[in-house]
Amino acid sequence: MNLSKKYLKMITTASIAATICLTAAAPNVLAVTQPEADTPLAKENLEKLSVQGVEKLSNGVKLDLGTNEAYIRLFDKDLVKVSVLKKGEKEFESRGIAKKESEWKTPKFKANASSDTYTLKTEELTVEIKLKPFGVRFLDKEGNVINEDYVNQDKTSGYENGKPYVFKKTDDNEDFYGFGEQSGLEFNKRGDSIGMWNTDAYAYNKDTKYVYTSIPFFIGLKDKKAYGIFFDNTHRSYYEMATESDDYYYFYANGGKLTYYFAYGPEISDVVDRYTDLTGKMEAPPEWSLGLHQSKWEYKADEIVNVAKTYREKQIPLDTMHFDIDYMDGFRVFTWNEQYKQALKQLKSMPGFHAIAINDPAVKQDENYRMYQEGTKNDYWAKNADGTTFIGPVWPGDSAFPDFSKQEVRDWWANNHDTLFNEGIDGIWNDMNEPAVFIDTPEMHHTMPLDSYFGTEDNKIMHTEYHNLYGHDEADATHQAFKIHKPGTRPFVLTRDMYAGTQRWAALWTGDSESNWEHLQMSIPMISNIGLSGVSFVGTDIGGFAKRPDAELFARWMEVGAFYPFSRIHYDSDAKSEIKQGQEPWTFGPEVEKISKKYIELRYQLLPYLYNEFREATDSGKPVHQPLVYQFQDDEKTNDISDQYMFGDSMMLAPVITKGQTSRTVYLPQGVNWTDYWTGEEYDGGQTLTVDAPLGHLPIFVKKDSIIPNREVQQYTGEKPLTNLVLDTYLDKNASYTFYEDDGATEDYKQGEYNETSFDVERKGNKITFKQKQEVKNFKESKLEQYTLKLNNAEKPSRIQAGNSKYQEVGSLAETQGKTNSFFYDAEEKDLYVSIPADEKKEVQIR
Repeated sequence: MNLSKKYLKMITTASIAATICLTAAAPNVLAVTQPEADTPLAKENLEKLSVQGVEKLSNGVKLDLGTNEAYIRLFDKDLVKVSVLKKGEKEFESRGIAKKESEWKTPKFKANASSDTYTLKTEELTVEIKLKPFGVRFLDKEGNVINEDYVNQDKTSGYENGKPYVFKKTDDNEDFYGFGEQSGLEFNKRGDSIGMWNTDAYAYNKDTKYVYTSIPFFIGLKDKKAYGIFFDNTHRSYYEMATESDDYYYFYANGGKLTYYFAYGPEISDVVDRYTDLTGKMEAPPEWSLGLHQSKWEYKADEIVNVAKTYREKQIPLDTMHFDIDYMDGFRVFTWNEQYKQALKQLKSMPGFHAIAINDPAVKQDENYRMYQEGTKNDYWAKNADGTTFIGPVWPGDSAFPDFSKQEVRDWWANNHDTLFNEGIDGIWNDMNEPAVFIDTPEMHHTMPLDSYFGTEDNKIMHTEYHNLYGHDEADATHQAFKIHKPGTRPFVLTRDMYAGTQRWAALWTGDSESNWEHLQMSIPMISNIGLSGVSFVGTDIGGFAKRPDAELFARWMEVGAFYPFSRIHYDSDAKSEIKQGQEPWTFGPEVEKISKKYIELRYQLLPYLYNEFREATDSGKPVHQPLVYQFQDDEKTNDISDQYMFGDSMMLAPVITKGQTSRTVYLPQGVNWTDYWTGEEYDGGQTLTVDAPLGHLPIFVKKDSIIPNREVQQYTGEKPLTNLVLDTYLDKNASYTFYEDDGATEDYKQGEYNETSFDVERKGNKITFKQKQEVKNFKESKLEQYTLKLNNAEKPSRIQAGNSKYQEVGSLAETQGKTNSFFYDAEEKDLYVSIPADEKKEVQIR
C-alpha cells in the first residue's frame, strides 16, 4: 500500500550532561544524542526568482536570476546538475564527488526557447525550465513528468537568510527511500522529518532524529518510475518529506550553496548506479572481511585469545577478532599496551585469524607523546574561533583533533599506521569520528563548537560546513595508509561516520545500537536505505551494543545478522551493563549455540554467492541487502515492506523480529515463482503466506530460475581451496549465472587477473541442458576442478551425457565429490546432483 501521510516524529530526547570517568576499568559516557534545536525555514521569507537572461553553455544553460544565477548542466543523458548561486559565486562540488564535471562526456542535447520556458532535451530526459517564476521540471522521453519544483506564491527554490532550499511537488502516490542512515521502523520515508548532522547517538531509538552518518541522497518512486536527488551540501540539512502536505516536500540546509544532482532511472537500480558513478563505487573487499567478526569493548588481552580458541574448538566459523580501545597505551592512538600486543601475536599464530584495530581521531594532549608533539609542531589541529588549538575531552582525556581537511594531515595520519600494521593488524576501524567530544552545554552538543574551524587562516572551513565531512576525510586517510604500508593488499576500513562518497574507502556499521527487539527490527529498514544510498558494505552489531540481549533475542538476531553484508557480533563493556552476559554464541546455552552455528555455517557455505554479490556492487553500486522494491518496483505491494529483504539477487529473507513470535506472514512478490529454501515447496508469486517460524527457523524463499553458487563450510575463509563449486539451481524454464573468481586478497583484479564463467541451465521439452562458457580466464591460481549441479525438485534421470561421454550413477552424494562425470539422485528430497568437470566444453544433457 501507499502511505498518504505520517505524523511528524517528535523528538523528546532530553539533554543530559556527560559524565566522564576516565579510569582504566570503566570509562562511562552518558552521551547527549542530539545537537541543538533545528533551524526552521521561514517560509514567509522565501525568495521570488525569475529568469531575466539566458546563456547557452556547452553542457547546458546559465540563467540570470537578478541577484542570483542558476546553472543547469547535463552530465549525461540521465544526470543533471542544478545550481542556484549568488551572482558571481563559483559552482560547488563537495569532496563527496568522485567523478568531477570535467570527467563527464556531455551527451547530445537540444536546446529550445519559448516565451515562458527554456528546454534541454537528451535522448532520455527533458529539463523544462520555467522562466517566470523560475522553476525546473524533469520529464521522461515520453513526456511524462518525473519530478518538478513546487510553485507556492511564485517561490520554488533559493535562499532564506542564507539557507538554500528547494520545494518539490508530490502526491500521495509517491514514496521515498534512501537518506543514508536513518532511525525508524519503516523503510518508506514518506511523511518523515529527517535531519542530517553526524551525531554520537549512543543507544539511539526509533525516534532519534540525528544519528551517525549523513548521506543527503534520496530516491523518489512515482508511477513505478524512480529518480534520485543528491543534495550536495555538507552543512546540517533537513528533509520534510510530505510532512506538512501531501502536495509538496522540501529540503534545505543551514548554510552553503544550493546544489543538487538529479538522476533518472526509471529503475531504482539505474538511479543507484548513476549516483555511485558520481560519488564513487566501493572497491572489492578482501574475502576474509566477509566472514564473521567478533568484538567487545573491554575484552581483556587473554579473553581475545581465548574467545578465538573457543570458536575453533567448537567449530563455529570465524575470521576476525577486533581490538577495541583497550589495546592502546592510555587510549593514545598509534600506541600499544604490551599485553594486547602479545595477544595479537598469539591470535595471528593460530590459523586463519585476522585482526582489526580501532582508531579514534582524538590525540591526547601530552607534551611527552610523539603524536601530540608532531601535530602541534606542524599546525595539524582543528582551531577555536580565536585561532588557538581546540582541546576537548574524549577517552584519553583532553585531546587535540587532526584537521583532516588538509592533505598534509591526511598524509601524516596515513603514515602513522605502520605502528598497527607492523604488529599484524589487517584492518582499521574508525570510531568517534563525528567528531565526538565529551562536553554537553548550550554551546557544545557532544562535538566541537560551531565556530571552530579547519583549513588555513586565509581559507577557513567552518565546523558548520566541515562537520559532516570529518569522518569522510579520515576514511580517505586511513584507506591511503594501506596504499603506503600494504601496497597491493585490499584495504579494509570500517567507519562510524560517512558523507556521500565515503563508500569508495570504507564499510559502515550503524553505531551504538541497543540490545532490544526494536533495534533488531530497525536494522532491516536502516540497512535497506543505507544500501540504496550507495553503501553496500554495512551491518549492525549482532545482539545489540548497549545493554545485553536475552537468549531468544540473541538467537533471532543471529538468524538475521548472519546475512548482514558486514556481519559482526559486538557488545559494550561489562562495567556499563547491569547484566554480565557475554555475546559469544555459546554463552546463551546449547540451543542458542546450535542456532548460531547453523546460520554462521550457512553464511560460510554461501560465500561464493556473497562474494559475487559484492563484485556486482563494485560494478554497479547494487546493494547486497536489497529491499524488495529494489527488484520488484512494478509490484506496489513491495513499496512499504520493512521486514523482508533480498539477500543478493536470489534469496528472500523474512525473519522473526518480535519477541515470542513463532509464525509470520510472508509476501511473495509477483512476476516470479518462489521455492521454500528449507522444504522445497513451490509457490506462485503475488500472494501472502503464513509460515511457521519457531526459534531457530528463518523463513527463506528463493526465486525460481536462480542459481546460487556455494561450497563446503570452512572454519575461516581460505582454509581450503575452492575445488568444487556447487550450483544450487531452482529451475523453472531457464536459469543463468556468471561466476566471478579472483584471489580474494590483492588488487590484481584491477589489472584483469580474474575469471568469469557463465552457466546456463535450460529446460527443453523432456530434457534439461547445462552449458558453461569461460568468458574471462586470467586468474591462473584457480583450483576449481568440478561443478556440482544441484537441481531441486527434479525427477530421476534415465541418462546423463556430454557428447559421447555418459555419466555414471553413484549411490551417495559423497561419491560424486572428486569424481566427475557422475551423478546421484536423492529420491527422498527429490534433488539431483551432477558432477561436471570444470573444463567440460560440451553441453551436458539430462534426460
